[in-house]
Formats: sequence, structure tokens, C-alpha cells
Amino acid sequence: MMLELGAYGGGALWEQSASVVEDFEQYEVGSVPEQWFRVNGEDDVRPAREGLKDGEQFEVLEEEGNQFVRLYTNGEYIRFSQRNGKEFDWNLKKRPRLKWRWRAPHLPEGASEKEENDTGGAVYVTFGTDWLGRPKSIKYTYSSSLPVGTTVSFGPLKVIVVESAQEPGTGSWKTETRNVAEDYRQVFGDDPPNKPASITLSGDSDTTGDESKVDVDDITSLSPHRAK
Repeated sequence: MMLELGAYGGGALWEQSASVVEDFEQYEVGSVPEQWFRVNGEDDVRPAREGLKDGEQFEVLEEEGNQFVRLYTNGEYIRFSQRNGKEFDWNLKKRPRLKWRWRAPHLPEGASEKEENDTGGAVYVTFGTDWLGRPKSIKYTYSSSLPVGTTVSFGPLKVIVVESAQEPGTGSWKTETRNVAEDYRQVFGDDPPNKPASITLSGDSDTTGDESKVDVDDITSLSPHRAK
């Protein structure tokens, strides 16, 4: 799903363009969003509904006229992706920023991206693979315990905590905006490819055995900040 937007204000260009990756409005309430997939490789791609097990939820819900997706796990780990060039189109040169809204009704107790490696909610951007064939990704997390700004490295997987239960309002909607190109340069030390491979949403509580419940909405790629 893609929608191009443009807005001008006070003689300055605020957003040259914005592309809505997903707002979950096109699906039936109560359904598993059909434009998301469990991707285990080029030849192993399954619709999200086929990848769900007991104790897992990836469901479109509605609240006050707005639709969003809920990721729920009970001692499980789920991840579902959209592929660049298939379900959406994203070029970092034109739109280096990624924006989304989320809230965390419940995060796995005692989880830490550094130790008990569960994350109630995460938004991944994957950039292909490294020389060993491992996915090369930035994982933006909603942490149960680590402070905002914490970074953790697991080889080609770079974790950045962008929201935390240490902050107030964990159960309320919050908006995140990240300059993905700048984050890539910071954590990988070079320039990113122009076209990321995919965007992934995940929920994870398999290490702690607890529950995770995170809602996500309005995933949008954005142009650079307004020109001065």
C-alpha cells in the first residue's frame, strides 16, 4: 500500500514527499493483514495467517474509528514482513526517515535486549545480507527495561532502543521518527543501500515465557526535514 503526500507551510517545504507503507485501514477488522508475510528466505515466504501458532496474534483491531495491528505472544516469537518492491516501495535517497505509531499494553517482565532477549515490540529494517549470508538489519525496539538510546550489536543485527517501559505512558500511543540512513551510518559505519530489503514487525516473549502485547499503526517513509 502506498500513498504519496506533500505539504507546504509558511513558504517552506515541510515534507517533499511521504509514502504510507501501512495504515491497516484496507483490511477487515479481526483479520490477519494479508499483505504481511513470514519470510525465511527467497523461496520460503508464507502469508502471516499461515505462520501463526497457538498463543500468537497478528490481528487488525479498531478503536475510535481507527484501525491498527496487534502483535501478541504468550511465550512465543513472531515476525511478519513486507518486502520492498513488492508490498511497498522505498528509496532512502528520497525518503530516509521512517515514522510509525505504537503502544505497549504489556511488555514481557524482566526482558532485556542485552540478557533475557525478549522484546515486546520491534520494527526492523533489513538491508539484505552480510558476507556470511546473515540478515543485515536495524531493530528498533520497545524495551521492557533498557533506557531509550541504548544500542546493542549482535553481528549484522543492530538493536536501537527507541521506546522503553522506563518512560511514562507505556500503554499510550507514541510516535517514533528515525532517520534510517543516518542510523545505518552510525551502527554499520558506511552508507546504506538505496533500497532496504524489507520492513518487519515482531513480538517476542519466548525467553521469559511471559506475554507481550504491542499495537502498531501508520508506518510511513518520509523525506528529509524541511529545507532551511
